[in-house]
Amino acid sequence: MKVLVVDDHTLIRAALHAVLKQLKREAVIFEASSGREAMHIVEEHPDISLILLDINLPDRDGFSVLCELRDRYATIAVVILSSSDDQDTVKRAFKLGALGFIPKTTEREVMLNAIELVFSGGVYIPLEILEKTAGPRLANKPVAPDPLKGLGLTDRQIEVLALLMKAKSNKVIAKMLNMAVPTVKNHITVVLKALGVATRTEAVIKVGKMGWEWPPKSGS
Repeated sequence: MKVLVVDDHTLIRAALHAVLKQLKREAVIFEASSGREAMHIVEEHPDISLILLDINLPDRDGFSVLCELRDRYATIAVVILSSSDDQDTVKRAFKLGALGFIPKTTEREVMLNAIELVFSGGVYIPLEILEKTAGPRLANKPVAPDPLKGLGLTDRQIEVLALLMKAKSNKVIAKMLNMAVPTVKNHITVVLKALGVATRTEAVIKVGKMGWEWPPKSGS
């Protein structure tokens, strides 16, 4: 597996390099400090699997790099790194085809989960951004899981959705809930249908706007 980290700060590249090696010790990791250098590396290694892309680059707008990548290398997963997490920036990133958005203030453990989720084919949206989307009134007034049950979801499916909201991958959800990965996928399919959405990202955004908070773990 090949991964490219694009950021003009050496310390950030080093930190991300360490995170990636913790997840995939066998990964070959390239580093670029500019958009031009990044595109040159991708041209030489079009089989790169994942790119972690800062949107504030010294030579060009990171969004323009994202657009070029989507046009020329559509199979490469791109996750945006940013010191800003305003709604317009996040929405623009996903509209242009990013599969994740990671604020640079993200804690290491959360970043590990986010990157692992994208590695497994998922999409990562940070929880704090969902809370902003929900708005202060909804965020301060959690909604009980009853509205979700009104959609016909079982307790188990609500548990799966709760872990989905925490950016857990199918494999991690299966392990935490002691079930097979295909069973998790089936539950997610039911959840998406009940919510009237087509993707995990849309489900997370919709539930976030509802202001729903997952129930605490029983017995813990």
